[in-house]
Amino acid sequence: MNIAEVSKLYDISQDTLRSYEQIGMIPPVTRTEGGKRDYQEEDLRWVELVKCMRRVGLPVKSIVEYVTLYMEGDQTIPDRLELLQE
Repeated sequence: MNIAEVSKLYDISQDTLRSYEQIGMIPPVTRTEGGKRDYQEEDLRWVELVKCMRRVGLPVKSIVEYVTLYMEGDQTIPDRLELLQE
């Protein structure tokens, strides 16, 4: 799914989606061979999670921290849980 389709699906601007990725609120999005964003199911789940986290008031800094921990692997699950509980 391209960025325009994702933007329409989630009612988020394309600039916001790019920003989510650039500042680390979502992991890097899958890309085509030509370098264009090609959102896969996992990428879409991250967009949904960020929307949910923002809706309940999580600060951007906390979301970035969560994604960073996620990318470090399963050993960070307790830290992620603690972050969400706070």
